Amino acid sequence: MERTTGTLADGREIVWYDRAGTARRPTPDPRDLPPAASSSQLRLDPLTGDWVTVASHRQTRTYLPPADECPLCPSRDGRHTEIPSADYQVVAFENRFPSFSLGSGADQVVDDGLFQARPGLGRCEVVCFTSDHDTSFTGLTPQQARLVVDAWADRTRELGRIGSVDYVFPFENRGVEIGVTLQHPHGQIYAYPYLPPVAARELARAEAYAAEHGRNLFGDIIEAERRAGTRVLVETDEWIVFLPYAARWPIEVHLYPTRRVRDLPELDDAQRDDFARVYLDVLRRLDGLYSQPTPYIASWQQAPTRQHREEAWLHLELLSVRRAEGKVKFLAGSESGQGGWVNDGEPEQLAERLRSA
Repeated sequence: MERTTGTLADGREIVWYDRAGTARRPTPDPRDLPPAASSSQLRLDPLTGDWVTVASHRQTRTYLPPADECPLCPSRDGRHTEIPSADYQVVAFENRFPSFSLGSGADQVVDDGLFQARPGLGRCEVVCFTSDHDTSFTGLTPQQARLVVDAWADRTRELGRIGSVDYVFPFENRGVEIGVTLQHPHGQIYAYPYLPPVAARELARAEAYAAEHGRNLFGDIIEAERRAGTRVLVETDEWIVFLPYAARWPIEVHLYPTRRVRDLPELDDAQRDDFARVYLDVLRRLDGLYSQPTPYIASWQQAPTRQHREEAWLHLELLSVRRAEGKVKFLAGSESGQGGWVNDGEPEQLAERLRSA
């Protein structure tokens, strides 16, 4: 992999990732942009102990532009976009409308006992999977998908070196049903200045399980799913894919490396190559369920940057709100009001459909 770093017109960082032997020089961004300026504040919810991010500048972010105005396409024919090059393979750059920013200042600090706040000192990035506006991750070749994995690993390593960052979260939202605001194939990375609730809960369960049983919770889940067999979609030497026993979402698929690694940078070449093949197969199976491509959220769960790393086991959680042809699940009263999940389908039945897709 070749890595080329540049700077956008407003001072944000951009990084091109190219296959070995296709190195490039950073291209200047000719746009006349004011210096990047954003701020975010973390407010502590006294009822739950959760941190909530307040980032009002995101109200002005770009929303579903036509294809000929897409800011993630290459800069061509006199039209300048977020990527100042005529073509690219994979690109990562600082989000213009970030939820977290290293520029958030001390004026965001509040501490009067009940109400507490601090600056949202993190970073948010956009990762463009391809320069082709009209495809999706599913349409990538295994070689293209492998380059995306390498970019995720590199960004995890680099962002994890920022002192204020506690957790690096690469993810992809696909489909208007999910809330996607740009149609170009891309994902995002949130470098959180705290340990987010899902990761914190999974890791706390894993640590408690290890203390009680002397074994790794994630490893035992893999073995239990392998023995049951009814929810396993794919298993290779390097990866196992299954629908979890207590799936919350209408479609929920988990992908685990069979050899434990804690985060994306720890994946070796064999694991990265095999993931690209397995993941593309799983995505194509999801798209075969209904007449329209399946909307989804792909969430990498990995070890935090510094603490709670001992029991972590990297895995990808693939989630979809589509519950039937032309229908989506809304997170309404029980889910949103009480966090009490109700799944209208059985994971075992969906696993059988996906194996046949």
